[in-house]
Amino acid sequence: MAGSENGGASSREFNGNRDLADVTGDETTSMDYEPTSEDSDERITINEAFLERLLAGQEEEDDEDDNSASEIGEAGGNGYTEIEVEIHEETNNDASEAEAERTARQRRQVIRLLANSEIGRLFRFTAQDDFDDDDDDDDFNPMWRRRRRQKPDPNRFPKVPSDEGAELMRSGTFGSNEAQDITSVDDDGRVMQKKKRLAKRILDRELATSDYAGQKLNNRLMAQGMIPASNADIIIHYNQPVYSGQFSDDGNFFFSANKDYHVRMYDTSNPYKWRYYKTVEYPHGQWTLTDASLSPDNKYLAYTSIRSQVCLAPTDPNDMGDPYVLDLSDMGGGQNLEYRRRFDGPFGIWSIRFSGDGRKLVAGAQRGQIVVYDIESRRTTHLIAGHEADVNAVCFADKLSPHLLYSGSDDTTLKVWDTRSMGDSREAGAFIGHIEGLTYIDSKGDGRYILSNGKDQSMKLWDLRMVMSPRDFGALAPTRRNTEPRFEYRWGSYDEEDWYKDPNDNSLVTFRGHRVLRTLIRCHFSPPGSTNSRYVYSGSEDGKIYIWNMDATLAGTVDVYSTTKNTRPPTNSSAIMGWDEDEDLPNTAWKTCVRDASWHPNAPIIVGSAWSGYGMSTGTCTLHSWNDGVEDDEAEPKMGLRVNEKLEVDSRFYQNTGDRRTFNTRFRGSRADQRFED
Repeated sequence: MAGSENGGASSREFNGNRDLADVTGDETTSMDYEPTSEDSDERITINEAFLERLLAGQEEEDDEDDNSASEIGEAGGNGYTEIEVEIHEETNNDASEAEAERTARQRRQVIRLLANSEIGRLFRFTAQDDFDDDDDDDDFNPMWRRRRRQKPDPNRFPKVPSDEGAELMRSGTFGSNEAQDITSVDDDGRVMQKKKRLAKRILDRELATSDYAGQKLNNRLMAQGMIPASNADIIIHYNQPVYSGQFSDDGNFFFSANKDYHVRMYDTSNPYKWRYYKTVEYPHGQWTLTDASLSPDNKYLAYTSIRSQVCLAPTDPNDMGDPYVLDLSDMGGGQNLEYRRRFDGPFGIWSIRFSGDGRKLVAGAQRGQIVVYDIESRRTTHLIAGHEADVNAVCFADKLSPHLLYSGSDDTTLKVWDTRSMGDSREAGAFIGHIEGLTYIDSKGDGRYILSNGKDQSMKLWDLRMVMSPRDFGALAPTRRNTEPRFEYRWGSYDEEDWYKDPNDNSLVTFRGHRVLRTLIRCHFSPPGSTNSRYVYSGSEDGKIYIWNMDATLAGTVDVYSTTKNTRPPTNSSAIMGWDEDEDLPNTAWKTCVRDASWHPNAPIIVGSAWSGYGMSTGTCTLHSWNDGVEDDEAEPKMGLRVNEKLEVDSRFYQNTGDRRTFNTRFRGSRADQRFED
C-alpha cells in the first residue's frame, strides 16, 4: 500500500469510481491490495524484432541444437530453463488485401501484449542480444533466466551484538545498564555484578534504601525489565483484519483501524480495564483503511483509505456526527489534481501523520508523492514527487516542530525533508541501506533517531547526524535495487542468499529475525515511561512481536499466534487472504500476521494488531501484560478473555469443541454476552 498496502508493485490499477469487486476480482485469492503504477514502470521490455520473427514464422527449431541445449541444461551448464514459444499463423492464398492488413494488425497487437503485460516477465534478454539476420537461432530463444549467483559470503550479515548498538546502550539514551547498579566485591577483591530480581527492586523502592539517584535508576531498571508475556489478558475479535492499532501518547486512548473501513476507539485510562468508546466510518473507502493518526491533544483522529480524501473525526463519544472530509488534492484557488486522476490514475494515500502542533497533516501517497496539508486553511501547501515509487510511510522528526519530516518508499530510500524548502522537490538528505522497499518508519521524537522496516527482512536504526547530503545522494550510481524487479513480498518467501550489505549503507544498527511479508509490517521505538526507551520492536508475518535490545540482540518475543489460535469458530467470510490449506480444516489453516504493535506509554502492556483467523479472514487485537511467566491468575476477568469489537463477551467465540468446557465453567450462571468492563 504503497506497500501500504503496497509492496513494491502491483500491476493492477483502479478507478476511484469502480466497485471494489471490480478492482479485486476474486477476493478469496487476494493478499494485500496495492493499486500502484510501479509495475508499469518496471515492465521487462520484449524485443519487438524478435517477436516479429516469431509471428512471421522465420524462426525454425534446430533439433540438434535443441538436444545439445537440453543436454547442457541437464548438466547444469548455463543454469537456464528454456521456454519454447510457437505461434502458428494460418495463411490464406486467396486472402484479400484487407485480410492481410487485418492479420498484420493482429500481429502488432500480440507484440504489444507480450511487450507490455505481465507475460513479458517470462522473457529476458541479455544486453548483447542482437537480432540481425546473420545471428544464430540460439540468440532468439526466449529463456526464463535464473540468475547465476556467486556463493554469498556467510559473514555478510551485520554483527550481533552490534558494537554501535552496545555503545548506544551504554550512553544512557536507550535505557540503563545493570553495570550502573549496585555491585559487590568477592573475597579476592574482584568486583562482581549481581542482577537483582524484581521483588528485591520493589522492596528497595518501598524502603527507599538508596539516595535519590539510586532510586531513580532502580525505577528505570524495573521498567525496562518488565517485558510483556505471550499470554493474552484480552483477545478482541474483529470480523475483518486489523491494519493498525495504537495508543495515544498519554495512554488514555486506543484505536484500531480495520479493513471494513471502521475505526474503533477505546478508553484506556485504566490500561487493565478498557471501555469501548465509539466507532467512526470512512465513507466510500477503497479496499481497506490504510492508516490513522491521533492529534496531539487526542481530540481528532485522521484516517485514510486508498483515496485522496482524509477523514477527520472527533474522538468525543458524545459527538456522533459524520467525520469531516479533507481533500488533499485541493490546492486552493480552484486548483486541484483532477488531471492526475485522469492521466496518472488514482491519488491513493498510504500513510498519514499529524504534526507536533496539530496544525498540519503529512501524507505519503502513490507514485512517490508527499503531501503537506494545512488544516486551518483547508488546502494542500506542498505536493511533491519525492520518490521514484510509492511512499509507504511518513512521520515528523520532532514532536515539537512541524518542519522536519521523514518519508520511506518502495524505492528503498528514506529521505529527510524541510517543509520550509520543499517547493523544488529536493530532499534535505537521504539514508541508504535497505535493498528492498520500506514498509514503515517511526521517529523517536527527538529529532535525531529514526527506525525503519524493510522488505529485505531487516529493520534499521538511523542517526540524523549520519544523513547523506543531497549532492552525494544524487551522485550515486544506479545499483541492483534500481535496475531489477523488486521482491514480491506479498506472495513469496525471501531468499536469504539475496541479502547483501549496500556499499553506501549509512544506517547505525541493523535488526534481523522477523518476517516482513504479506503486508506492510510496522515497527516502533519502545516508550520512555514504561520501558526506559530500552527497546525497539516490530510485528511479523509469523504471528509474533519481536523485541530487540539496541545492540540487535533479541530481548523477547510475544507469540500472538499461539495465544489466538482457534479462539473463534470458522466464519463464512469469503475474504480468505490466500493462505495454504490445512489438512485438519475444510478451508484453510489458522494463520496470524502481526501487522502493528503498540506499547503502552505508562504500563508494561503491549497490544498486537493482527490479521488473525482461518485464512486470516478476520482480525484481533490482543492485550499482553507483564506477568512474570504466570500462565493464569485469579483476577477478573480471566486471562485470555474473548470479546467482540465492543468488548462484549460473545459465547460464539467459545463454541469450539476444545473450549466448550472452559466456556461453560467460566460463565455458568452468568449472562454470556456481558460487557468486559462490567
